[in-house]
Amino acid sequence: MPYTDRNLAHAVRADRGLMQPVETMRDRLIVGLDVPTLTEAEKAVRELEGTVSFYKIGYQLAFAGGLDFARELVSGGTKVFLDMKLLDIDNTVAKGVENIVRMGVSMLTLHAYPKAMKAAVEAARGSELCLLAVTVLTSMDEQDMIDAGYEYDPHTLVLRRSEQALHAGMGGIVCSAEEAEAVRRIVGPDMAVVTPGIRPAGSDHGDQKRVVTPAQAIRNGSSHLVVGRPIVAASDRRAAAEAILAEMQSA
Repeated sequence: MPYTDRNLAHAVRADRGLMQPVETMRDRLIVGLDVPTLTEAEKAVRELEGTVSFYKIGYQLAFAGGLDFARELVSGGTKVFLDMKLLDIDNTVAKGVENIVRMGVSMLTLHAYPKAMKAAVEAARGSELCLLAVTVLTSMDEQDMIDAGYEYDPHTLVLRRSEQALHAGMGGIVCSAEEAEAVRRIVGPDMAVVTPGIRPAGSDHGDQKRVVTPAQAIRNGSSHLVVGRPIVAASDRRAAAEAILAEMQSA
């Protein structure tokens, strides 16, 4: 069943960091600030002001001053999804999460390894940080999985890791929107299902292999859509974001 605005509004946040109530498509669109410098990130945020209220900061920007920029955005009331895909020994993951909680960001990713997830959940307990389990990268297909030594195809591994994330007490899942409907059946209505690899109809897929349009992602059960290059690389970023929001609303 599609994850509609009505049941999104009833989603609650508990100790494990379940997502906050989400009421509009604007709250459900996360723009990836996949740019090389703070100057370009600041320009993108200025151009999208009033249209976008949620941004993803990943490796590229994080290592160019993006962590301080994340704090700046949060202090101004903007939501931030910190895409760090943490994975390490339990203690290191826990200590990292404790510091990230203090930043006040809304979402944080880590790889969906059971021990790492349990350590992160314990470290974030009592906070409002929504911990997201990265299942299988949307740039990977079945051959990539074989090359990496996995015995499962992408779909099977996504479902397996989603179940493990649910049992670990994670706040949400990161997966392709192709798998969102099946994941939603596993995790239920209260966990976030965050889907990157979103491409409007007719746009270039780039290095993404398991892609879905914004409207189909909403129909499939995604709670949040992460869109980077189709907005950030557009000549008119605001118009690109508004078009994606309109397509999401049409679903």
